Amino acid sequence: MRKHRRTIRLTTILFSACAAIFPLSLQVVAQTSNVDCTSESTSSSTACGPGNPSSVPLPNGSASATTSSAGSDQNDWVHRWLRIVDQVRANQPHSVAPLITTHVLLVQQYRFDSSWQTNSNGAQLDNYGNGRGLEIIPNSRLEVQVAPPPYIVHSDNTADGFGDVSIFTKFRAFSAPEGKGDYFVGLFFGASFPTGNPPNGTGHTVLTPMLALSKGWGRFNIQNTFSGTLPASGTDVLGRSFVWNTAFEYGIKGKIWPMIEQNSTFFSDGPNSGKKQTFLTPGLYFGPLPIAERLHFAVGTGVQIAVTQFHTFDHHWILTVRFPF
Repeated sequence: MRKHRRTIRLTTILFSACAAIFPLSLQVVAQTSNVDCTSESTSSSTACGPGNPSSVPLPNGSASATTSSAGSDQNDWVHRWLRIVDQVRANQPHSVAPLITTHVLLVQQYRFDSSWQTNSNGAQLDNYGNGRGLEIIPNSRLEVQVAPPPYIVHSDNTADGFGDVSIFTKFRAFSAPEGKGDYFVGLFFGASFPTGNPPNGTGHTVLTPMLALSKGWGRFNIQNTFSGTLPASGTDVLGRSFVWNTAFEYGIKGKIWPMIEQNSTFFSDGPNSGKKQTFLTPGLYFGPLPIAERLHFAVGTGVQIAVTQFHTFDHHWILTVRFPF
């Protein structure tokens, strides 16, 4: 019965995620040209411009009106915004997002992750959503992420429920695409808010400042993030932690990405003060693959494995589904 309940919940959450992006994808598809500008793995450094109007023969006197109408359509807010997105993508590397490490790029997509965690005592914890959601590039320097609360399922007698709502902002300080340096330097900042009940939610606001760096050499790239997990209150319960993540990726034809990550956490204050843990996360990512116009699809999977004697959990599997646009 419990397995059946989990299946129903996962199906419902996946359906909700698809429904959330469907209206936006329709509007974007309907108002953009056939030029493919969305692939994060495209090495071109030229931003895409508006498409040319059709050359279908027109009645006398209607050509200028049609041209004016086409120009007006290309200057609406959707096209202006998407041209900015294309320019941002053209001026930074085109690596894909790792499974655990925060993506060291500005990206625009809807992302839904799931994970299945096994604790040291054998208990299972399933997380549907994993703090991922809609990622938007509003201007040439910023990305804003808004993540709905994940749904968390326990194998023991702990109550299932929703976790905390979170937001995340990325600032691009310096970047260059392939052939011009292939690097990115950014300052990121995140926050989660206590909308879920413990233990599914933390019960406190948590702030996450982050320094993000990446460098590429041909098909190979490294992404590094250094961050702190700083509760605004409840430090004696939650503690503070400092996180160092490194991802190594290799692109094959721009569509297949084997990767491995090192994820280390150093605890300060709280019940784990003075301890540290490290995980290795091998993974494989496919995409992005075109669906329609700007809308693409990508999927990745991997497993995070504890390699230090102290660890807060043993391992967990990850599945990520992404829709860049």
